[in-house]
Amino acid sequence: MSERDVLESIARLVPPGSRVLDLGCGDGALLAHLQATRGCTGYGVEIDDAEVQGCLRRGVNVLQLNLEDGLTMFGDDAFDVVLQIDTLQHLRNAETMLRETARVGRIGIVAFPNFAHWPNRLAVLQGRMPVTKRLPYQWYDTPNIRVGTHADFEVLARRNGLTIEDSFGLHEGREVRFLPNLLASTAVFRFSN
Repeated sequence: MSERDVLESIARLVPPGSRVLDLGCGDGALLAHLQATRGCTGYGVEIDDAEVQGCLRRGVNVLQLNLEDGLTMFGDDAFDVVLQIDTLQHLRNAETMLRETARVGRIGIVAFPNFAHWPNRLAVLQGRMPVTKRLPYQWYDTPNIRVGTHADFEVLARRNGLTIEDSFGLHEGREVRFLPNLLASTAVFRFSN
């Protein structure tokens, strides 16, 4: 499966015509895809200069902000959908940003590497930190501040009063709905207040 298949799996969770805020949007590929295929509008938020330039080349509106500073510039329910795709694991204030996502958007969509995927479990059982396609870094040079699992996010969402509307895993571009905590390399959630 391709990167396009992953974009489509996440895009299906976004209602057509939505006003979208994409936190940690990278080069804007997902937001550009949502604009082209779902008629969405909105903004990306990115801190990296090169990625901001990538957004501009794609015609994606982008704000250069540090997410660690929060989302105070946005009002309650300012967006229909707030995306955090491969962002949560890089933030020191992950729980605060999750609450801010729920405040700023009517719907939140989060995806992150699932540390409970069976190859990761096997590596830890062998006494090693996993290095995989989804977690491609050695333990000493990873940009990830934390690791999480599909099951962990369910607990975090409940603790913060969020309603999970849909959850599944992704692995090699395929949706995994049976045992996603074990069989998926990526955890995906759609939630609301």
